[in-house]
Amino acid sequence: MCRLFGLTSAPERTSATFWLLDAPDSLSDQSHREPDGTGLGYFGADRSPQIHKAPIAAYRDRAFANEAQRVESATFLAHLRYASTGSPETRNTHPFEQEGRLFAHNGVIEGLDQLDDHLGSDRALVQGDTDSERFFALITREIENHGGDVTAGIRHAAEWVAHNLPVYALNVILTSPDELWALRYPASHELYVLERPAGGHHGTRHLDHSGSNKHMRIHSAHLAFHPSVVIASERMDDNPHWRLMEPGELLHVDQHLHTASHLVLRRPPTHRLTLADLHPEVAASQSDAYVRAPD
Repeated sequence: MCRLFGLTSAPERTSATFWLLDAPDSLSDQSHREPDGTGLGYFGADRSPQIHKAPIAAYRDRAFANEAQRVESATFLAHLRYASTGSPETRNTHPFEQEGRLFAHNGVIEGLDQLDDHLGSDRALVQGDTDSERFFALITREIENHGGDVTAGIRHAAEWVAHNLPVYALNVILTSPDELWALRYPASHELYVLERPAGGHHGTRHLDHSGSNKHMRIHSAHLAFHPSVVIASERMDDNPHWRLMEPGELLHVDQHLHTASHLVLRRPPTHRLTLADLHPEVAASQSDAYVRAPD
């Protein structure tokens, strides 16, 4: 299953270090749960989007993924990809950038020919082959159609997909230089939110998160002194205040760390997919038990 991680400390710019594939480079380890791509997105001091990503499985190059990436931003977005649609290439690796915003997705959308027809000329926003980037293009168009309202754009794009296309999951994180949005839909995959005070649950600790699969690790000494909001596919430490988002919940964190949640999709997708409906390789990419066969 793809792993999502989002962090905002807005309006403060935070220095954080990311290890997106924290594992020894050995043939034994390469045969187990190897991602098809790793990516990190953030924003420079001039508010320009910055993306570092690598298609790990395509080139067996862990130099980027094993190297600690120390960056500074008010918002961050990290993603580990297990490919469902689109080959393991850089252009298919999350996060994606459109109109100065960054986006990553965990899940599967089918009916891509119909989605392409619906996008029309906006299909030009898509550089790769993934369902995820196409969905992002639809969100981008809906944001423009709603006067720049990102919340409305995500909601209307998700509603159209839920009503018209076969869907397994639409778990997404979208970031701007100082805001963050997250959607969980439907209940296929989990997505957690943590409103973290300065110093965390104990009030004195830096942020040091590590997922249970030990592939993604994030450290920030600055967050011993500044509050933040974290979104993740799994609880990443022992803080008891991690909250599982509701299916259909759209969360917005503004430039002052104020959070607002709306239940925007109250019904399951019209054409809801199960693992049994998916091609075996696609189903494997959506499972926590996913293990890649050695080459």
